[in-house]
Amino acid sequence: MSRRISSSTPEEVLQAEADIRRRLEDREFDFVAMSAVSNVYRAGTAVRNHMERTVLAEYELSWVAFTVLWVLWIWGAQETGHVAEEAGVTKGTLTGVIKTLQSQKLIKRTPHRDDKRRVSISLSARGQRVISELFPAFNQHEVAAVSILSPAEQRELARLLRKVTHHVSTEPVD
Repeated sequence: MSRRISSSTPEEVLQAEADIRRRLEDREFDFVAMSAVSNVYRAGTAVRNHMERTVLAEYELSWVAFTVLWVLWIWGAQETGHVAEEAGVTKGTLTGVIKTLQSQKLIKRTPHRDDKRRVSISLSARGQRVISELFPAFNQHEVAAVSILSPAEQRELARLLRKVTHHVSTEPVD
């Protein structure tokens, strides 16, 4: 039976990592780093997929659409370029998400007073109601996702991931 790195069982992932190591053993690779990065990606993808299939599906929202609503809920109206940066997407991707959220009547667009190329977006009254209702359920799923870890392990995981994120975002990575 083929072992895949995308498996959700730790035993199969460890077997897949061993298979990769055997396949690439004649080359100089850092398998510890490879495993760490692969597992960061896999964990993020698994959580995102879970959230989209469960709590976000009820509201017909993607992960990015939810993130946009959340950014606007926490920090208020924002120019689209800033929202794209906060959501971790390109301006082009955000354009499609904005169209979807507008069609769902969850956000409003406001053209800039002086520069017609710039646009701000904000939550509509319906958007405020949706994110206020949605976020507690979303957070319950966040709690469930990390419930296998102790509170101290959760804090350590968050700290380590912030550290990696900062390093990759600010330092030139060869």
